[in-house]
Amino acid sequence: MIKVLGSAWALLLGMMLLQVGNGMQGTLLGIRGEIEGFSTFEMSLVMSGYFVGFLFGSRMAPEMIRRVGHVRVFAALASMISAVMILYPVLTDPFAWGAGRILVGFCFSGVYVTAESWLNNAADNQNRGKALSLYMIVQMAGIVSAQALILVADPGGFILFIVPSVLISLAFAPILLSISPTPAFGTAKPLSLRKILRISPLGCVGMFLLGGVFSAQFGMAPVFGAEAGLSVAQISAFVATFFVGSLVLQYPIGWLSDRMDRRRLILGATVICGLGALLGLLFSGMFAMLLVAGVIIGGMSNPLYSLLIAHTNDFLDHDDMAAAAGGMVFINGVGAVAGPVITGWIMGLIGPRGFFLYIVLLMVALAGYALWRMTRRPAPAVEETESYTTVMPSASPMAVTFAQEFDIEAAQDDDDTASVT
Repeated sequence: MIKVLGSAWALLLGMMLLQVGNGMQGTLLGIRGEIEGFSTFEMSLVMSGYFVGFLFGSRMAPEMIRRVGHVRVFAALASMISAVMILYPVLTDPFAWGAGRILVGFCFSGVYVTAESWLNNAADNQNRGKALSLYMIVQMAGIVSAQALILVADPGGFILFIVPSVLISLAFAPILLSISPTPAFGTAKPLSLRKILRISPLGCVGMFLLGGVFSAQFGMAPVFGAEAGLSVAQISAFVATFFVGSLVLQYPIGWLSDRMDRRRLILGATVICGLGALLGLLFSGMFAMLLVAGVIIGGMSNPLYSLLIAHTNDFLDHDDMAAAAGGMVFINGVGAVAGPVITGWIMGLIGPRGFFLYIVLLMVALAGYALWRMTRRPAPAVEETESYTTVMPSASPMAVTFAQEFDIEAAQDDDDTASVT
């Protein structure tokens, strides 16, 4: 771990600053939109813009990097993010904000691809797993820290928009001044979506539905808080609970994943997540219960992302795992684009509680489909399943692919060791 920090501390620090800025802008826009009098549906379109941009960015960033290189792509995209942050309070119009969110989502996707390829290049086979774990922890820590920074100034003013812009600008320095050789860039050719769906229907359907849940957490949670009449401090705490829950429960669920039928664990986590959302739906007027609901929803839904990838890998050859990762992330991204819009529509019909009702409905659908799939084919033996890899829904296809490649290498090393002994 010390070796990883010594070789990648600048990259990790820069990425944490970027995540603080990203976490601040999502929560801040949800609060400021209520102050500006934007409708729930308008805010849902604004929040959906990030995931539209991220989806396209994840497909286009690799080609941009091949053409002009990592450094130029990173500097250009991060500069645009910083500029958009400043423009939000100047252009207080839902269409302008929506366009800004699309651009920010596109740029963050490209920044993630660039940084993750640097991180993969800086690590070796002995510490790549630790490097990826640290990267995921840094991402979560940045988003949680961002919620505390929302409290330093009035969300109706300019300061809270300037702070993330400055943080993102500062993130350039440690990364661009410390990165040594530009890494070679290559990506696995993805499997077709039709083939992935045929191999793992539960994995694909689950990833699509989880995209909606994640985008609701990341995009519409602050909108819910603002419409429910929560204070700025309460909204910040509520948004943070989703990521705290994920950070705490990711590894226990991963431990269970390698020791039991993954479909049963997927079903159990889905049911618990749905019960957490039901708790929020029934007791939305009690702030303490909202915090409990947030921890449960985040603690179950985010590990489900890794679980579904691991479940899909159980039916793939090693050579296809990294190739399938890009397709799985794309499916999740399509679900994420629709999530805020549908959430906003339901909230417009029944009020703020529609935020939780949307998650309940998605979890009921996933639980029902998981039960049905369990009747269609037997589960593979536990000792024959692939290992659980911790990845977050906010990661780009690059990080997911690298994580798969690392696990493949580790599994092959274990097989070679076993054959020798």
